[in-house]
Amino acid sequence: MTLVFFVLFSWFMVKAKTRRQVMALALGGTTAALLIAPPRAEAQGSLVGAIQAMLNVINGVVHTALNSIHSARTAINNLHQSVAWPTQLINQARAQVTQTVSQYRNLMQGIFIVNLSSATLPVTQKLEHVIRDQQTSDFGTLTADYTGTYGPVPAATAASGPDRAMTDVDDALALDNLKTLKETDEAGGLILQAADQLEDGSGQAAPGSAPFLTATAVVASIQSQALTQKMLAAELRQEAARLAHENALRKHAATSTSQLGSQIVNLLQRK
Repeated sequence: MTLVFFVLFSWFMVKAKTRRQVMALALGGTTAALLIAPPRAEAQGSLVGAIQAMLNVINGVVHTALNSIHSARTAINNLHQSVAWPTQLINQARAQVTQTVSQYRNLMQGIFIVNLSSATLPVTQKLEHVIRDQQTSDFGTLTADYTGTYGPVPAATAASGPDRAMTDVDDALALDNLKTLKETDEAGGLILQAADQLEDGSGQAAPGSAPFLTATAVVASIQSQALTQKMLAAELRQEAARLAHENALRKHAATSTSQLGSQIVNLLQRK
């Protein structure tokens, strides 16, 4: 029984990782030895010898093993801090990122908050404000202010059918592009916020996390490119509408010319 106890106790001592665990095992082992030992007076000498043998194991093999484990861990930590992820270089990179952010962020943000409003009349000021507010929840206000500035589609008694149709489609495409502009402005603001978070994160990133920050930045870049493509598509639609409008004017002029020629012929044929 004593041999089994010493074998188990030695195994647990070897598995212990900290000095606190070693002391706890030593105290528990001593208590267990006292409980297991026979109460007879002649057994006291063997109990003292068992305790002394256990202390010799702790101060000998176990102590040497713990020192070896501690030395191995210290060597691994030194390898990580000096070769794999040098602490000095990491702190230097973090300081450089923080310095760059503090130097340029406010200047770059100042570009986006420059007041470019130029309208002077109350009606046009309202339209300009709603165009530049970077919100998508006020499309109804945008439509009302646009109509207040450029006027509604003429009534059926005030213009011909083709003229009313061209006016309506021109207004529709203009409003579509203005709404797209507001959407991209709002999304652009969110992307700028994500960029600020990436900058802040890069200054506090843990070693080995650079690929994750890079992947996040690539995703934000793709989203920004998608917004650019959306604006280019809106510009192409507007250009196509302008060409269609000019072509419609030519068609209307050709029709008017044909009608005028017919009327002249009819006048010359009269007696």
